[in-house]
Amino acid sequence: MKKKALVVGVFLLVMAGVVFAAGGGQSSGSSPVSATGAFDWKRASGTEITVYMVEHQTSQSIVKRLSDFQNLTGIKVNTQITPEANYFDQVSNALSSRSGTPDLFMSGAYQLWDYSTAGNVEPLDAYLNNPSLTNKDYDVADFVQSAFNALKWDGVAGHPVGTGGQLGIPLGMELYMLGYNKRAFEKAGITKVPETYDELLAACDKLQGWNGPGSYAIAVRGARDWGTIHPGYMSTFKNFGATDFAVEGGKLVSKVNSPESVRMNEFFVDMVKRGGSPQWSSQYWYMCLADFGAGKAAMIFDASNCMCQVDFQNMAEAGNIGYTTMPVAKVGDKFNSNFWTWSMAMNSYSKNKVAAWLFLQYFSSKEFLRFASVDANNMDPTRTSVYNDPTFKSKIAKLPGWYESWQKTIPTTTIQFTPQPAFFQTTYEWAATLQDLVAGGKYRSVKEGLDALKALQDRMVQE
Repeated sequence: MKKKALVVGVFLLVMAGVVFAAGGGQSSGSSPVSATGAFDWKRASGTEITVYMVEHQTSQSIVKRLSDFQNLTGIKVNTQITPEANYFDQVSNALSSRSGTPDLFMSGAYQLWDYSTAGNVEPLDAYLNNPSLTNKDYDVADFVQSAFNALKWDGVAGHPVGTGGQLGIPLGMELYMLGYNKRAFEKAGITKVPETYDELLAACDKLQGWNGPGSYAIAVRGARDWGTIHPGYMSTFKNFGATDFAVEGGKLVSKVNSPESVRMNEFFVDMVKRGGSPQWSSQYWYMCLADFGAGKAAMIFDASNCMCQVDFQNMAEAGNIGYTTMPVAKVGDKFNSNFWTWSMAMNSYSKNKVAAWLFLQYFSSKEFLRFASVDANNMDPTRTSVYNDPTFKSKIAKLPGWYESWQKTIPTTTIQFTPQPAFFQTTYEWAATLQDLVAGGKYRSVKEGLDALKALQDRMVQE
């Protein structure tokens, strides 16, 4: 009887978690379903909301238009902007308090898998579908649909993104491509930009040390952090036909030691050894960007949004930079890029939900996102109308190959990870194993290291 009671108790807890994930937790404050009448920007006038944002071009654009929003709506906005290194800890702590603060917060999709299964994210479908709360000109169809759908999830570990509640709205995004220094290629006698893995390795051999001591061929992330796994690494992982997790026998299991994953990791380790930075194991995205912009790295395999900053920030190599699609096994293969979206989500415990939705609606509108990308510096907009805007096209034309590479990559871009709440624990250990494989000595082979990682990840997702 005790065992039976325990099983029933666990079942009820699991089902409660599913309800929280699907419904965003215990809802407090005004209900979007009850709003009636004509749409009115002044509907929540006199309300005060708090918004947490990460230090980024996206938040910089928002700050520039805060006074316009406050004048339009009569809503007072308090913002708290934090560097990325500390930001997610701050958000996690605030949400877990269930105090209702912040009302809104910037997030990526991966974080929302964790926050939503804890019941702390308000699904936005009821707001989007209520004409009393959503301006008729908002136009959901104008969003880049893969970016919009990347923020939908049904809360079931192992189920892909694209179905379930709308957990956030994308404000900016990035996919992954290859940036290269034309001056470095000329100096090394490389006449063809790498399109395949073999060509990339050959270029690494020629470019290592290309610009004197400390210079190297290719900048990729290597720090012991989830951020190392999700950009170029995860895109290449998918291009090799590998997958991170699968549901087998009703249970989520790691697949990081599959033959496809072993081949991919053998390539990646070889690339880092032949062309990576001597400080690869401590490289975050901003270090990769700095090295590429300063002429230390001849190539960079990272975020489209990150790389274009080399020209816009007037770095030393501005004007020498070209952009191309990510390398693949053979010419003609699909570019299965991973996705990152800086989105805005609503705290399910907010007491000011209508005001929060008006803020989110305003700062994800066509007009604002055009301003953010054309007049400010928030590249990779999430609305199709901005990509088609002549002024935006003229601005991005200063980055040779960028727009063409984006167009070729976006059709097959999605979140390549399998959604599950233990994402950060499993990717941290993944990055640690990758460091061990590059350093050598701990494992006799790449396969042995990935076998050990699989066993560890299996324990994590079951716990």
